[in-house]
Amino acid sequence: MKSLPHLSFLRSFEAAARHLSFTSAADELNCTQAAVSNHVRSLEDYLGRPLFVRHARSLTLTDVGQGYLPSVQRALQDIDRATASLITKNSSRAVTVSCPVSLTEHWMPQVMAQFHAQHPKIELALNSTVWADLQENASDITITIAHQDDVGAHDLKLWDEKLVLVAAPDYPTVSVEKLAQERAIHILGRPEYWDAICAHLGMPKTRMPVGFQCNSTTAALELAAAGAGVVVAPKSLAKKFLDRGDLIEPIAVDCPSPWTYYATFKDVLTPSANLFKNWLMTCASETRL
Repeated sequence: MKSLPHLSFLRSFEAAARHLSFTSAADELNCTQAAVSNHVRSLEDYLGRPLFVRHARSLTLTDVGQGYLPSVQRALQDIDRATASLITKNSSRAVTVSCPVSLTEHWMPQVMAQFHAQHPKIELALNSTVWADLQENASDITITIAHQDDVGAHDLKLWDEKLVLVAAPDYPTVSVEKLAQERAIHILGRPEYWDAICAHLGMPKTRMPVGFQCNSTTAALELAAAGAGVVVAPKSLAKKFLDRGDLIEPIAVDCPSPWTYYATFKDVLTPSANLFKNWLMTCASETRL
């Protein structure tokens, strides 16, 4: 049996036949005009018959080309449908979520566990990120923490984040008057946390003494729970420590955070991913800070 022509030859022919232009076909197929022309020429050599009449600035199909085109289009459509069906079967019940490591350690596990309890056949894959997805559009759902001045047009806020000032229950008494002398735990990249609390309490903007610096909010909270100092952190992350009694709020504040969590979604979601999206946003709306 004679080998079939290369698939790229057939795709170039089909696109050129629809557009009656090698240049437009090349734009559609994301390749060069020369590549499309060579593919068509190779297909004509394979068939032993011309498929196009080449004019100075246009193309027309030969009788052979007109007769060949419908069969090629049906074959390519069958290949596309079969491929899409196979991919859908493999992935329609799998949902990939990218989420900052801070949220995966505190809020997300309960959300995913409760979803799995109701939808045990849907696979969930959680990708913990430090800064952002290494591969763009790799996940169905992507959660990021963003500054209020850098929110994307398609970002959906999960909740209005609050800041809390926390310390261990047995940490020496903390007061507004002496706060500037406390051992402050700083979260790298978030100097505005302390600035916001100081402004909220009516304190002059001052450089808080550094007891510790951490690039992880969880590590900063653990240090505070160990009695190492006081820290300002998002309430959504500190809540678990507060509920367990590992941390207390020595000074109660109701301070909005300039940073909060946002979700973005692929343009086209599978039914399973759309189901988890709705679940996620419902859980977010029910989160009380």
